[in-house]
Amino acid sequence: MALYLLFESASGYALFHAHGVDEIGQGVDAARASVLELQRFSKAVKLAGFSPFSSAVDALNQCNAISEGIMTDELRSFLELNLPKVKEGKKAKYSVGVMEPKVGSHISEATGIPCQCNEFVQELLRGVRLHFDHFIDQLQPTDLEKAQLGLGHSYSRAKVKFNVNRVDNMVIQAIFLLDTLDKDINSFSMRVREWYSWHFPELVKIVNDNYVYSKIAKFVVNKSDLAEKDIPALADIIGDEDKAKEIVEAAKASMGQDLSPVDLINVQQFAQRVMNLSEYRKNLYEYLVTKMNDIAPNLTSLIGEIVGARLISHAGSLSNLAKCAASTLQILGAEKALFRALKTRGNTPKYGLIFHSSFIGRASTKNKGRIARYLANKCSIASRIDCYSELNTSVFGQKLREQVEERLDFYDKGIAPRKNLDVMKAAINDMTNAVSEDGGEKEKNDTSAKKNKKKKSKAEADGEEMDLDKPAKVAAEEADPENENKKKKKHKLEEPQDQEMAVNGNLEQDETPKKKKKKKKPEASEDVEPRTATEGKKRKKKNEVLQYLFDFLNNTKSSEPSCKQLRRFLANNNAVLLELCQKCQCSF
Repeated sequence: MALYLLFESASGYALFHAHGVDEIGQGVDAARASVLELQRFSKAVKLAGFSPFSSAVDALNQCNAISEGIMTDELRSFLELNLPKVKEGKKAKYSVGVMEPKVGSHISEATGIPCQCNEFVQELLRGVRLHFDHFIDQLQPTDLEKAQLGLGHSYSRAKVKFNVNRVDNMVIQAIFLLDTLDKDINSFSMRVREWYSWHFPELVKIVNDNYVYSKIAKFVVNKSDLAEKDIPALADIIGDEDKAKEIVEAAKASMGQDLSPVDLINVQQFAQRVMNLSEYRKNLYEYLVTKMNDIAPNLTSLIGEIVGARLISHAGSLSNLAKCAASTLQILGAEKALFRALKTRGNTPKYGLIFHSSFIGRASTKNKGRIARYLANKCSIASRIDCYSELNTSVFGQKLREQVEERLDFYDKGIAPRKNLDVMKAAINDMTNAVSEDGGEKEKNDTSAKKNKKKKSKAEADGEEMDLDKPAKVAAEEADPENENKKKKKHKLEEPQDQEMAVNGNLEQDETPKKKKKKKKPEASEDVEPRTATEGKKRKKKNEVLQYLFDFLNNTKSSEPSCKQLRRFLANNNAVLLELCQKCQCSF
Protein backbone atom coordinates (compact mmCIF):
# COMPACT_ATOMS: atom_id res chain seq x y z
CA MET A 1 0.00 0.00 0.00
CA ALA A 2 1.35 3.41 -0.99
CA LEU A 3 2.07 5.93 1.75
CA TYR A 4 1.62 9.70 1.46
CA LEU A 5 2.87 12.18 4.05
CA LEU A 6 0.95 15.38 4.88
CA PHE A 7 3.23 18.12 6.16
CA GLU A 8 1.91 21.47 7.48
CA SER A 9 4.62 24.10 7.19
CA ALA A 10 4.55 27.81 7.94
CA SER A 11 4.42 28.59 4.21
CA GLY A 12 1.76 26.08 3.11
CA TYR A 13 0.58 22.49 2.86
CA ALA A 14 2.89 19.88 1.29
CA LEU A 15 2.15 16.30 0.28
CA PHE A 16 5.00 13.79 -0.10
CA HIS A 17 4.95 10.32 -1.65
CA ALA A 18 7.04 7.83 0.32
CA HIS A 19 7.61 5.46 -2.58
CA GLY A 20 10.97 4.12 -1.35
CA VAL A 21 9.87 3.00 2.08
CA ASP A 22 10.92 -0.58 1.30
CA GLU A 23 14.49 0.61 0.76
CA ILE A 24 14.51 2.26 4.18
CA GLY A 25 12.68 -0.55 5.92
CA GLN A 26 9.62 -0.43 8.14
CA GLY A 27 11.67 -0.28 11.34
CA VAL A 28 11.73 2.93 13.36
CA ASP A 29 15.48 2.66 13.99
CA ALA A 30 16.19 2.30 10.27
CA ALA A 31 13.98 5.29 9.47
CA ARG A 32 15.65 7.35 12.19
CA ALA A 33 19.06 6.61 10.73
CA SER A 34 18.03 7.34 7.15
CA VAL A 35 16.35 10.65 8.02
CA LEU A 36 19.66 12.37 8.69
CA GLU A 37 21.11 11.60 5.25
CA LEU A 38 19.60 13.86 2.60
CA GLN A 39 20.66 11.74 -0.39
CA ARG A 40 19.15 8.56 0.96
CA PHE A 41 16.01 10.27 2.25
CA SER A 42 15.40 12.19 -1.00
CA LYS A 43 15.40 8.92 -2.93
CA ALA A 44 12.72 7.45 -0.67
CA VAL A 45 10.45 10.52 -0.39
CA LYS A 46 9.31 12.69 -3.31
CA LEU A 47 7.22 15.86 -3.37
CA ALA A 48 3.70 15.20 -4.73
CA GLY A 49 2.11 18.61 -4.25
CA PHE A 50 2.51 21.98 -2.53
CA SER A 51 -0.14 24.63 -1.80
CA PRO A 52 1.21 27.91 -0.34
CA PHE A 53 -0.87 30.06 1.99
CA SER A 54 -2.31 33.20 0.44
CA SER A 55 -1.45 35.53 3.34
CA ALA A 56 -0.30 35.64 6.94
CA VAL A 57 -3.91 35.75 8.14
CA ASP A 58 -4.68 32.62 6.11
CA ALA A 59 -1.62 30.89 7.61
CA LEU A 60 -2.79 31.78 11.12
CA ASN A 61 -6.31 30.46 10.46
CA GLN A 62 -4.94 27.19 9.05
CA CYS A 63 -2.58 26.82 12.01
CA ASN A 64 -5.41 27.36 14.49
CA ALA A 65 -7.55 24.78 12.70
CA ILE A 66 -4.74 22.19 12.72
CA SER A 67 -4.07 22.77 16.41
CA GLU A 68 -7.75 22.15 17.17
CA GLY A 69 -7.85 19.02 15.00
CA ILE A 70 -10.10 20.45 12.28
CA MET A 71 -9.74 19.93 8.54
CA THR A 72 -10.36 23.15 6.63
CA ASP A 73 -11.87 23.46 3.17
CA GLU A 74 -8.48 24.43 1.71
CA LEU A 75 -6.87 21.29 3.12
CA ARG A 76 -9.70 19.11 1.82
CA SER A 77 -9.47 20.51 -1.70
CA PHE A 78 -5.66 20.14 -1.62
CA LEU A 79 -5.90 16.47 -0.65
CA GLU A 80 -8.61 15.67 -3.20
CA LEU A 81 -6.59 17.37 -5.93
CA ASN A 82 -3.23 15.67 -5.28
CA LEU A 83 -4.21 12.21 -4.02
CA PRO A 84 -5.14 9.42 -6.45
CA LYS A 85 -8.86 9.15 -7.11
CA VAL A 86 -10.68 6.09 -5.82
CA LYS A 87 -13.55 4.51 -7.70
CA GLU A 88 -16.91 4.19 -6.00
CA GLY A 89 -17.36 0.99 -4.02
CA LYS A 90 -13.62 0.27 -3.82
CA LYS A 91 -11.12 0.83 -1.05
CA ALA A 92 -8.20 3.19 -1.41
CA LYS A 93 -4.84 1.56 -2.13
CA TYR A 94 -2.96 4.22 -0.21
CA SER A 95 -2.91 5.89 3.20
CA VAL A 96 -1.96 9.36 4.42
CA GLY A 97 0.47 9.78 7.30
CA VAL A 98 -0.25 12.76 9.56
CA MET A 99 1.43 14.19 12.63
CA GLU A 100 -1.76 14.96 14.61
CA PRO A 101 -4.12 12.01 15.28
CA LYS A 102 -7.13 14.35 15.64
CA VAL A 103 -6.56 15.78 12.17
CA GLY A 104 -6.24 12.27 10.73
CA SER A 105 -9.49 11.10 12.32
CA HIS A 106 -11.31 14.18 11.01
CA ILE A 107 -9.93 13.65 7.49
CA SER A 108 -10.96 9.98 7.47
CA GLU A 109 -14.46 10.81 8.76
CA ALA A 110 -15.08 13.65 6.31
CA THR A 111 -13.49 12.30 3.13
CA GLY A 112 -13.02 8.56 3.72
CA ILE A 113 -9.26 8.81 3.11
CA PRO A 114 -7.44 6.30 5.35
CA CYS A 115 -4.96 8.02 7.69
CA GLN A 116 -2.34 6.69 10.06
CA CYS A 117 -0.19 8.19 12.80
CA ASN A 118 2.56 6.08 14.34
CA GLU A 119 6.22 6.33 15.25
CA PHE A 120 7.36 5.38 11.76
CA VAL A 121 5.26 8.12 10.16
CA GLN A 122 6.45 10.66 12.71
CA GLU A 123 10.08 9.83 11.95
CA LEU A 124 9.44 10.32 8.23
CA LEU A 125 7.71 13.66 8.89
CA ARG A 126 10.65 14.68 11.07
CA GLY A 127 12.90 14.07 8.06
CA VAL A 128 10.56 16.12 5.86
CA ARG A 129 10.74 18.99 8.35
CA LEU A 130 14.54 18.74 8.44
CA HIS A 131 15.03 18.81 4.65
CA PHE A 132 11.89 20.72 3.62
CA ASP A 133 13.73 23.62 1.98
CA HIS A 134 15.59 21.18 -0.35
CA PHE A 135 12.39 19.67 -1.74
CA ILE A 136 10.97 23.00 -3.00
CA ASP A 137 13.15 24.78 -5.52
CA GLN A 138 11.91 28.35 -5.19
CA LEU A 139 11.81 28.30 -1.37
CA GLN A 140 14.95 29.54 0.32
CA PRO A 141 15.91 28.73 3.94
CA THR A 142 15.70 32.40 4.95
CA ASP A 143 12.16 32.67 3.59
CA LEU A 144 11.10 29.64 5.58
CA GLU A 145 12.64 31.05 8.75
CA LYS A 146 10.85 34.37 8.29
CA ALA A 147 7.52 32.60 7.73
CA GLN A 148 8.03 30.46 10.83
CA LEU A 149 8.96 33.50 12.92
CA GLY A 150 5.99 35.57 11.78
CA LEU A 151 3.52 32.71 12.19
CA GLY A 152 4.92 31.92 15.64
CA HIS A 153 4.47 35.51 16.82
CA SER A 154 0.94 35.81 15.43
CA TYR A 155 -0.10 32.40 16.78
CA SER A 156 1.23 33.22 20.27
CA ARG A 157 -0.43 36.64 20.19
CA ALA A 158 -3.76 35.09 19.20
CA LYS A 159 -3.50 32.50 21.98
CA VAL A 160 -2.82 35.22 24.52
CA LYS A 161 -5.86 37.16 23.30
CA PHE A 162 -7.98 34.02 23.23
CA ASN A 163 -7.47 33.50 26.97
CA VAL A 164 -10.48 31.96 28.65
CA ASN A 165 -9.53 33.58 31.94
CA ARG A 166 -8.84 37.03 30.49
CA VAL A 167 -11.73 38.58 32.46
CA ASP A 168 -10.41 37.08 35.69
CA ASN A 169 -7.20 39.05 35.24
CA MET A 170 -9.12 42.28 35.78
CA VAL A 171 -10.47 41.02 39.10
CA ILE A 172 -7.05 39.80 40.20
CA GLN A 173 -5.42 43.14 39.40
CA ALA A 174 -8.25 45.10 41.02
CA ILE A 175 -8.09 43.20 44.32
CA PHE A 176 -4.29 43.53 44.45
CA LEU A 177 -4.57 47.26 43.81
CA LEU A 178 -7.34 47.57 46.41
CA ASP A 179 -5.18 45.95 49.09
CA THR A 180 -2.25 48.15 48.14
CA LEU A 181 -4.41 51.29 48.26
CA ASP A 182 -5.69 50.36 51.72
CA LYS A 183 -2.12 50.15 53.02
CA ASP A 184 -1.03 53.34 51.28
CA ILE A 185 -4.07 55.37 52.36
CA ASN A 186 -3.61 54.19 55.92
CA SER A 187 0.07 55.17 56.01
CA PHE A 188 -0.55 58.50 54.25
CA SER A 189 -3.41 59.35 56.59
CA MET A 190 -1.20 58.70 59.60
CA ARG A 191 1.40 60.98 58.05
CA VAL A 192 -1.22 63.74 57.59
CA ARG A 193 -2.33 63.36 61.21
CA GLU A 194 1.21 63.50 62.51
CA TRP A 195 2.16 66.45 60.31
CA TYR A 196 -0.94 68.54 60.98
CA SER A 197 -0.91 67.72 64.70
CA TRP A 198 2.09 70.01 65.14
CA HIS A 199 -0.26 72.84 64.24
CA PHE A 200 -3.64 71.59 65.56
CA PRO A 201 -3.13 68.59 67.95
CA GLU A 202 -6.67 68.66 69.40
CA LEU A 203 -8.25 67.75 66.06
CA VAL A 204 -6.99 64.13 66.28
CA LYS A 205 -9.17 63.36 69.32
CA ILE A 206 -12.27 64.99 67.83
CA VAL A 207 -12.17 63.38 64.33
CA ASN A 208 -11.39 59.68 64.02
CA ASP A 209 -12.01 59.00 60.32
CA ASN A 210 -8.93 59.47 58.11
CA TYR A 211 -10.82 60.78 55.06
CA VAL A 212 -12.79 63.31 57.10
CA TYR A 213 -9.62 64.39 58.91
CA SER A 214 -7.93 65.10 55.57
CA LYS A 215 -10.94 67.12 54.38
CA ILE A 216 -10.94 69.24 57.57
CA ALA A 217 -7.17 69.77 57.39
CA LYS A 218 -7.59 71.01 53.82
CA PHE A 219 -10.51 73.22 54.80
CA VAL A 220 -9.07 74.76 57.98
CA VAL A 221 -5.41 75.15 56.94
CA ASN A 222 -4.66 77.80 59.61
CA LYS A 223 -6.46 77.26 62.93
CA SER A 224 -6.27 80.95 63.82
CA ASP A 225 -8.58 81.79 60.92
CA LEU A 226 -11.46 79.63 62.27
CA ALA A 227 -14.50 81.54 63.52
CA GLU A 228 -18.20 81.05 64.29
CA LYS A 229 -19.10 81.65 60.66
CA ASP A 230 -17.23 78.46 59.63
CA ILE A 231 -19.43 76.17 61.77
CA PRO A 232 -22.02 75.42 58.99
CA ALA A 233 -19.27 74.50 56.53
CA LEU A 234 -17.58 72.26 59.10
CA ALA A 235 -20.94 70.67 59.92
CA ASP A 236 -21.42 69.80 56.24
CA ILE A 237 -18.02 68.10 56.15
CA ILE A 238 -18.37 66.19 59.43
CA GLY A 239 -22.12 65.70 59.44
CA ASP A 240 -22.44 66.78 63.08
CA GLU A 241 -22.92 70.36 64.23
CA ASP A 242 -21.81 69.68 67.81
CA LYS A 243 -18.45 68.39 66.62
CA ALA A 244 -18.09 71.44 64.36
CA LYS A 245 -18.59 73.73 67.39
CA GLU A 246 -16.13 71.63 69.36
CA ILE A 247 -13.51 72.06 66.62
CA VAL A 248 -13.96 75.84 66.62
CA GLU A 249 -13.68 75.99 70.41
CA ALA A 250 -10.59 73.78 70.38
CA ALA A 251 -8.95 75.95 67.70
CA LYS A 252 -9.29 79.01 69.96
CA ALA A 253 -7.45 77.34 72.86
CA SER A 254 -5.12 75.11 70.85
CA MET A 255 -1.64 74.32 72.16
CA GLY A 256 -0.13 73.70 68.71
CA GLN A 257 2.62 75.79 67.22
CA ASP A 258 2.21 78.11 64.30
CA LEU A 259 3.41 77.06 60.86
CA SER A 260 4.66 79.16 58.01
CA PRO A 261 2.38 79.64 54.97
CA VAL A 262 4.63 77.41 52.83
CA ASP A 263 4.35 74.55 55.34
CA LEU A 264 0.58 74.95 55.51
CA ILE A 265 0.36 74.83 51.69
CA ASN A 266 2.33 71.57 51.63
CA VAL A 267 0.10 70.06 54.32
CA GLN A 268 -2.96 71.15 52.34
CA GLN A 269 -1.65 69.60 49.10
CA PHE A 270 -0.78 66.35 50.84
CA ALA A 271 -4.24 66.18 52.40
CA GLN A 272 -5.73 66.68 48.92
CA ARG A 273 -3.67 63.75 47.62
CA VAL A 274 -4.95 61.53 50.43
CA MET A 275 -8.52 62.57 49.60
CA ASN A 276 -8.01 61.73 45.94
CA LEU A 277 -6.64 58.31 46.81
CA SER A 278 -9.62 57.65 49.10
CA GLU A 279 -12.07 58.61 46.36
CA TYR A 280 -10.25 56.46 43.83
CA ARG A 281 -10.39 53.58 46.29
CA LYS A 282 -14.19 53.91 46.46
CA ASN A 283 -14.48 53.93 42.67
CA LEU A 284 -12.20 50.90 42.42
CA TYR A 285 -14.34 49.02 44.94
CA GLU A 286 -17.48 49.77 42.89
CA TYR A 287 -15.69 48.53 39.77
CA LEU A 288 -14.68 45.33 41.57
CA VAL A 289 -18.27 44.76 42.71
CA THR A 290 -19.63 45.06 39.15
CA LYS A 291 -16.91 42.80 37.71
CA MET A 292 -17.49 40.14 40.35
CA ASN A 293 -21.23 40.19 39.68
CA ASP A 294 -20.50 39.63 35.99
CA ILE A 295 -17.80 36.97 36.37
CA ALA A 296 -18.84 35.01 39.49
CA PRO A 297 -22.36 36.06 40.53
CA ASN A 298 -23.04 32.92 42.60
CA LEU A 299 -19.75 33.09 44.49
CA THR A 300 -20.32 36.82 45.09
CA SER A 301 -23.82 36.36 46.48
CA LEU A 302 -22.60 33.51 48.69
CA ILE A 303 -19.43 34.88 50.27
CA GLY A 304 -19.12 38.51 49.16
CA GLU A 305 -17.14 40.44 46.58
CA ILE A 306 -13.88 40.94 48.49
CA VAL A 307 -13.48 37.39 49.78
CA GLY A 308 -14.54 35.93 46.43
CA ALA A 309 -12.04 38.11 44.55
CA ARG A 310 -9.25 37.11 46.97
CA LEU A 311 -10.05 33.43 46.43
CA ILE A 312 -9.91 33.88 42.64
CA SER A 313 -6.64 35.84 42.80
CA HIS A 314 -5.01 33.33 45.16
CA ALA A 315 -6.06 30.38 42.94
CA GLY A 316 -4.90 32.20 39.79
CA SER A 317 -8.19 32.17 37.89
CA LEU A 318 -11.81 31.15 38.22
CA SER A 319 -11.18 27.90 36.37
CA ASN A 320 -8.35 26.98 38.76
CA LEU A 321 -10.63 27.76 41.70
CA ALA A 322 -13.35 25.57 40.19
CA LYS A 323 -10.85 22.70 39.88
CA CYS A 324 -9.90 22.95 43.56
CA ALA A 325 -11.49 20.51 45.96
CA ALA A 326 -13.53 21.83 48.87
CA SER A 327 -10.79 20.79 51.33
CA THR A 328 -8.21 22.74 49.33
CA LEU A 329 -10.46 25.79 49.10
CA GLN A 330 -11.03 25.68 52.87
CA ILE A 331 -7.34 26.26 53.71
CA LEU A 332 -6.57 28.43 50.67
CA GLY A 333 -4.36 31.22 51.99
CA ALA A 334 -3.10 29.29 55.05
CA GLU A 335 -0.39 27.25 53.32
CA LYS A 336 2.37 28.28 55.71
CA ALA A 337 0.38 27.20 58.74
CA LEU A 338 -0.56 23.94 57.01
CA PHE A 339 3.03 22.93 56.18
CA ARG A 340 4.25 24.05 59.59
CA ALA A 341 1.61 21.85 61.20
CA LEU A 342 2.55 18.92 58.98
CA LYS A 343 6.22 19.41 59.80
CA THR A 344 5.71 19.66 63.57
CA ARG A 345 2.83 17.14 63.58
CA GLY A 346 0.52 19.68 65.12
CA ASN A 347 -3.06 20.66 64.41
CA THR A 348 -3.73 21.72 60.82
CA PRO A 349 -5.52 25.06 60.18
CA LYS A 350 -9.30 25.03 59.90
CA TYR A 351 -9.66 27.96 57.51
CA GLY A 352 -7.73 30.32 55.28
CA LEU A 353 -9.13 33.24 53.30
CA ILE A 354 -12.73 32.24 54.03
CA PHE A 355 -12.14 33.26 57.66
CA HIS A 356 -12.98 36.83 56.58
CA SER A 357 -16.51 35.70 55.73
CA SER A 358 -19.26 36.79 58.13
CA PHE A 359 -20.50 33.22 58.57
CA ILE A 360 -17.39 32.06 60.46
CA GLY A 361 -17.47 35.14 62.66
CA ARG A 362 -21.09 34.48 63.61
CA ALA A 363 -20.45 30.82 64.49
CA SER A 364 -19.47 29.79 68.00
CA THR A 365 -15.91 28.73 68.80
CA LYS A 366 -16.60 25.00 68.74
CA ASN A 367 -18.52 25.25 65.44
CA LYS A 368 -16.07 27.45 63.50
CA GLY A 369 -14.30 24.49 61.91
CA ARG A 370 -17.57 22.78 60.99
CA ILE A 371 -19.08 25.87 59.38
CA ALA A 372 -15.77 26.56 57.58
CA ARG A 373 -15.85 23.08 56.06
CA TYR A 374 -19.51 23.49 55.05
CA LEU A 375 -18.89 26.98 53.61
CA ALA A 376 -15.91 25.73 51.58
CA ASN A 377 -18.11 23.01 50.12
CA LYS A 378 -20.72 25.55 49.00
CA CYS A 379 -18.04 27.91 47.64
CA SER A 380 -16.64 25.07 45.54
CA ILE A 381 -20.10 24.39 44.09
CA ALA A 382 -20.71 28.10 43.37
CA SER A 383 -17.34 28.55 41.65
CA ARG A 384 -17.97 25.55 39.39
CA ILE A 385 -21.41 26.85 38.43
CA ASP A 386 -19.94 30.27 37.61
CA CYS A 387 -17.10 28.77 35.59
CA TYR A 388 -19.01 26.27 33.48
CA SER A 389 -22.54 27.68 33.31
CA GLU A 390 -23.62 29.63 30.24
CA LEU A 391 -26.38 31.58 32.04
CA ASN A 392 -25.27 34.54 34.16
CA THR A 393 -27.54 34.14 37.19
CA SER A 394 -27.10 34.37 40.96
CA VAL A 395 -30.01 32.09 41.88
CA PHE A 396 -27.76 29.23 42.94
CA GLY A 397 -25.60 31.52 45.06
CA GLN A 398 -28.64 32.84 46.91
CA LYS A 399 -29.90 29.31 47.57
CA LEU A 400 -26.45 28.22 48.77
CA ARG A 401 -26.33 31.22 51.11
CA GLU A 402 -29.71 30.21 52.51
CA GLN A 403 -28.30 26.73 53.14
CA VAL A 404 -25.36 28.15 55.10
CA GLU A 405 -27.76 30.29 57.14
CA GLU A 406 -29.87 27.20 57.88
CA ARG A 407 -26.75 25.27 58.92
CA LEU A 408 -25.84 28.07 61.36
CA ASP A 409 -29.33 27.87 62.84
CA PHE A 410 -28.95 24.10 63.08
CA TYR A 411 -25.71 24.44 65.06
CA ASP A 412 -27.16 27.12 67.37
CA LYS A 413 -30.84 26.23 67.74
CA GLY A 414 -31.09 22.68 66.42
CA ILE A 415 -33.47 23.50 63.55
CA ALA A 416 -33.10 20.85 60.85
CA PRO A 417 -32.01 22.33 57.49
CA ARG A 418 -33.44 21.43 54.10
CA LYS A 419 -31.88 18.73 51.96
CA ASN A 420 -29.43 19.75 49.27
CA LEU A 421 -31.50 18.00 46.57
CA ASP A 422 -34.62 20.01 47.40
CA VAL A 423 -32.70 23.30 47.44
CA MET A 424 -31.08 22.62 44.05
CA LYS A 425 -34.45 21.67 42.53
CA ALA A 426 -35.94 24.93 43.79
CA ALA A 427 -33.00 26.88 42.34
CA ILE A 428 -33.40 25.19 38.94
CA ASN A 429 -37.13 25.95 38.94
CA ASP A 430 -36.50 29.60 39.77
CA MET A 431 -33.92 29.86 37.01
CA THR A 432 -36.20 28.23 34.42
CA ASN A 433 -39.06 30.51 35.43
CA ALA A 434 -36.85 33.57 35.03
CA VAL A 435 -35.71 32.40 31.59
CA SER A 436 -39.29 31.63 30.53
CA GLU A 437 -40.47 35.06 31.65
CA ASP A 438 -37.79 36.71 29.53
CA GLY A 439 -38.76 34.52 26.57
CA GLY A 440 -42.46 35.28 27.15
CA GLU A 441 -41.86 39.02 26.95
CA LYS A 442 -40.04 38.55 23.65
CA GLU A 443 -42.86 36.38 22.30
CA LYS A 444 -45.44 38.98 23.31
CA ASN A 445 -43.56 41.63 21.40
CA ASP A 446 -43.32 39.33 18.37
CA THR A 447 -47.03 38.43 18.49
CA SER A 448 -48.06 42.08 18.79
CA ALA A 449 -45.95 42.92 15.74
CA LYS A 450 -47.51 40.01 13.82
CA LYS A 451 -51.02 41.15 14.78
CA ASN A 452 -50.32 44.64 13.48
CA LYS A 453 -49.10 43.16 10.20
CA LYS A 454 -52.22 41.00 9.93
CA LYS A 455 -54.45 44.00 10.56
CA LYS A 456 -52.71 45.95 7.82
CA SER A 457 -52.98 43.03 5.40
CA LYS A 458 -56.69 42.62 6.21
CA ALA A 459 -57.32 46.30 5.63
CA GLU A 460 -55.59 46.11 2.25
CA ALA A 461 -57.55 42.96 1.35
CA ASP A 462 -60.85 44.67 2.25
CA GLY A 463 -59.91 47.62 0.06
CA GLU A 464 -59.24 45.28 -2.86
CA GLU A 465 -62.48 43.32 -2.34
CA MET A 466 -64.54 46.47 -2.78
CA ASP A 467 -63.52 46.48 -6.46
CA LEU A 468 -64.24 42.79 -7.11
CA ASP A 469 -67.54 41.16 -8.18
CA LYS A 470 -69.82 39.14 -5.94
CA PRO A 471 -68.75 35.65 -7.16
CA ALA A 472 -65.15 36.56 -6.55
CA LYS A 473 -66.05 37.44 -2.95
CA VAL A 474 -67.71 34.08 -2.46
CA ALA A 475 -64.66 32.25 -3.83
CA ALA A 476 -62.35 34.24 -1.57
CA GLU A 477 -64.50 33.45 1.45
CA GLU A 478 -64.41 29.74 0.62
CA ALA A 479 -60.63 29.81 0.23
CA ASP A 480 -60.13 31.82 3.43
CA PRO A 481 -59.71 29.49 6.45
CA GLU A 482 -60.75 32.25 8.87
CA ASN A 483 -64.20 32.44 7.26
CA GLU A 484 -64.54 28.67 7.51
CA ASN A 485 -63.75 28.87 11.22
CA LYS A 486 -66.42 31.53 11.63
CA LYS A 487 -68.96 29.33 9.83
CA LYS A 488 -68.09 26.42 12.10
CA LYS A 489 -68.60 28.59 15.16
CA LYS A 490 -72.04 29.71 13.91
CA HIS A 491 -72.87 26.09 13.11
CA LYS A 492 -72.02 25.04 16.65
CA LEU A 493 -74.12 27.81 18.16
CA GLU A 494 -77.15 26.53 16.27
CA GLU A 495 -76.90 23.02 17.74
CA PRO A 496 -79.74 21.87 20.04
CA GLN A 497 -79.35 22.15 23.78
CA ASP A 498 -79.58 18.38 24.51
CA GLN A 499 -76.43 17.73 22.50
CA GLU A 500 -74.56 20.40 24.48
CA MET A 501 -75.78 18.81 27.70
CA ALA A 502 -74.58 15.38 26.53
CA VAL A 503 -71.15 16.61 25.48
CA ASN A 504 -70.66 18.78 28.58
CA GLY A 505 -71.78 15.93 30.84
CA ASN A 506 -69.05 13.74 29.40
CA LEU A 507 -66.18 16.25 29.47
CA GLU A 508 -66.77 18.31 32.61
CA GLN A 509 -65.73 15.54 34.99
CA ASP A 510 -62.74 14.12 33.14
CA GLU A 511 -61.26 16.93 31.07
CA THR A 512 -60.45 20.60 31.48
CA PRO A 513 -61.32 23.21 28.82
CA LYS A 514 -57.66 23.25 27.75
CA LYS A 515 -57.70 19.55 26.89
CA LYS A 516 -60.57 20.07 24.45
CA LYS A 517 -58.15 21.70 22.04
CA LYS A 518 -55.63 18.87 22.27
CA LYS A 519 -58.06 15.98 21.67
CA LYS A 520 -59.17 16.68 18.14
CA LYS A 521 -60.32 13.16 17.21
CA PRO A 522 -63.02 12.80 19.90
CA GLU A 523 -64.32 16.29 19.13
CA ALA A 524 -64.59 15.41 15.45
CA SER A 525 -66.81 12.45 16.29
CA GLU A 526 -68.95 14.54 18.64
CA ASP A 527 -69.49 17.38 16.18
CA VAL A 528 -72.14 15.37 14.33
CA GLU A 529 -75.59 16.68 15.19
CA PRO A 530 -78.27 14.21 16.34
CA ARG A 531 -80.94 14.78 13.74
CA THR A 532 -83.50 12.54 15.50
CA ALA A 533 -84.50 11.80 19.08
CA THR A 534 -83.26 8.18 18.85
CA GLU A 535 -79.78 9.38 18.01
CA GLY A 536 -79.84 11.66 21.05
CA LYS A 537 -80.85 8.75 23.30
CA LYS A 538 -78.04 6.61 21.88
CA ARG A 539 -75.54 9.39 22.59
CA LYS A 540 -76.73 9.64 26.19
CA LYS A 541 -76.41 5.88 26.56
CA LYS A 542 -72.85 6.00 25.19
CA ASN A 543 -71.90 8.72 27.65
CA GLU A 544 -73.37 6.76 30.54
CA VAL A 545 -71.43 3.64 29.52
CA LEU A 546 -68.22 5.65 29.24
CA GLN A 547 -68.77 7.33 32.62
CA TYR A 548 -69.49 3.97 34.26
CA LEU A 549 -66.24 2.48 32.89
CA PHE A 550 -64.20 5.44 34.07
CA ASP A 551 -65.65 5.23 37.59
CA PHE A 552 -65.07 1.46 37.69
CA LEU A 553 -61.43 1.79 36.65
CA ASN A 554 -60.72 4.64 39.06
CA ASN A 555 -62.11 2.63 41.98
CA THR A 556 -60.20 -0.53 40.95
CA LYS A 557 -56.92 -1.00 42.86
CA SER A 558 -55.60 -3.74 40.58
CA SER A 559 -52.03 -3.32 39.22
CA GLU A 560 -52.32 -5.86 36.41
CA PRO A 561 -50.97 -4.92 32.99
CA SER A 562 -54.34 -5.38 31.35
CA CYS A 563 -55.91 -2.81 33.64
CA LYS A 564 -53.19 -0.29 32.77
CA GLN A 565 -53.61 -0.92 29.08
CA LEU A 566 -57.37 -0.46 29.34
CA ARG A 567 -56.91 2.85 31.16
CA ARG A 568 -54.59 4.13 28.45
CA PHE A 569 -57.04 2.95 25.82
CA LEU A 570 -59.93 4.80 27.50
CA ALA A 571 -57.84 7.97 27.88
CA ASN A 572 -56.74 8.04 24.23
CA ASN A 573 -59.54 6.36 22.24
CA ASN A 574 -62.89 7.72 23.43
CA ALA A 575 -64.32 7.80 19.92
CA VAL A 576 -63.45 4.14 19.24
CA LEU A 577 -65.01 3.10 22.55
CA LEU A 578 -68.24 4.91 21.71
CA GLU A 579 -68.50 2.99 18.45
CA LEU A 580 -67.98 -0.29 20.29
CA CYS A 581 -70.64 0.59 22.85
CA GLN A 582 -73.02 1.46 20.02
CA LYS A 583 -72.62 -2.03 18.52
CA CYS A 584 -72.96 -3.69 21.92
CA GLN A 585 -76.38 -5.29 22.67
CA CYS A 586 -75.96 -5.51 26.45
CA SER A 587 -78.71 -4.57 28.89
CA PHE A 588 -76.68 -1.63 30.20
